[in-house]
Amino acid sequence: MCFSGGPTCAVIALKCPHIRVTIVDLNQARIDAWNSSDFNLPIYEPGLEDVVRKARGRNLFFSADVDKGIQDADLIFVSVNTPTKKSGVGAGFAADLNYVELATRRIAATATSSKIVVEKSTVPCRTAESMRTILDANSKPNARFDILSNPEFLAEGTAIDDLFAPDRVLIGSLQTQEGKEACAALAEVYQNWVPKERILTVGLWSSELSKLAANAMLAQRISSINALSAICEATGANIAEVAHSIGQDSRIGPKFLRASVGFGGSCFQKDILNLVYLSESLNLKEVAEYWKQVVTMNEYQKRRFSKRVVDTLFNTITGKRIAVLGFAFKADTGDTRESAAITLIRDFQQERALVNIYDPQVESNQIWADLSEASPDVPLAAIQRQVFICPSALEACKNAEAVIIATEWAEFKTIDWQAVYAGMNKPAFVFDGRLLVDADKLRSIGFNVTVIGRGERL
Repeated sequence: MCFSGGPTCAVIALKCPHIRVTIVDLNQARIDAWNSSDFNLPIYEPGLEDVVRKARGRNLFFSADVDKGIQDADLIFVSVNTPTKKSGVGAGFAADLNYVELATRRIAATATSSKIVVEKSTVPCRTAESMRTILDANSKPNARFDILSNPEFLAEGTAIDDLFAPDRVLIGSLQTQEGKEACAALAEVYQNWVPKERILTVGLWSSELSKLAANAMLAQRISSINALSAICEATGANIAEVAHSIGQDSRIGPKFLRASVGFGGSCFQKDILNLVYLSESLNLKEVAEYWKQVVTMNEYQKRRFSKRVVDTLFNTITGKRIAVLGFAFKADTGDTRESAAITLIRDFQQERALVNIYDPQVESNQIWADLSEASPDVPLAAIQRQVFICPSALEACKNAEAVIIATEWAEFKTIDWQAVYAGMNKPAFVFDGRLLVDADKLRSIGFNVTVIGRGERL
């Protein structure tokens, strides 16, 4: 099950006490975590535990019995991971729809009555067509299927708030009588708490493409402000001031104009690469090149930041200890997918630095798995001779030459920076990749501070 499935269905159960919601997963360990007595849920999301506590056992249930879940349901959300393909045709760009196909075949093989099947996963345009072909070819007598697209527009860290008060709920259907009736049935569920005017009903293909387009547009804004941050550093301008100035323009607005070491997460890069692949397959080469540049700029920003660390530390970090604060791709989530921290740490490893890591939410085994994947030719034992996971920010900074702020966790604002400075080698450096700390205050303590998007020229 992908990230959005659990929170979405939990909120539906909370808001619709008359509807029985069963979340099924083949992974028994994940189901056990959802059902745990201490509510040690398999994903961290502010507010989620509260929702599960109120609805679990009432009309919200978690089970590894996938077939029973299919049999009992009138409406089935397909919410599975669609990672970027790592091999074969379209490797590095196209979405891997293996889990979508497996889920679709399981539904066809198991269902003995008619169902509404809803795409919740982010998928390429016209995936519903493939799902329909599989369902129609394998369905049992008296079982017919209507397919809807109902993409999520959730931001990790604020997903519960986003679900409680969404900007819009998008439902795509075939414009047949049956398709419109299925669409109305799903809309009726959301109308239990979402104002009717915020429920948008569109064509199936428009809905599928809208999710990719939304994430591409948001990522484009981040890459645009990050590109400007490089100019700021070279000219002495301040990216925070530039972003504030342009964000006051009502045509632009202030959101997603915060420069950083680069975007991460499960969606932005994956969805843009998916859009690039779609454009290329439609022979729209210029369109593909345009969207590819968003990802190129993101990778450039990460490389540029790690190079600035090396350059500032007298052109070498070999044998030096670097503290990396934050490993999640952003604050208020334990998700590490495509996190900028992974790229930075890999670069520091290649420079033969020693790296201390602290993150308040990410589990150690996840950190080791991500670093192993980032350096597949380096044995884990060798990585663990260079990289160390610490129980606190203060511990991570001890005896370090430099501190890297890679994730904007609120607690990093309130660290005892005086104590951090006392425990570091001198000169002590701070590199703020998230525009988080008070640079002047840290300089008054004695730190050399480098802030992304801020040039030193007067």
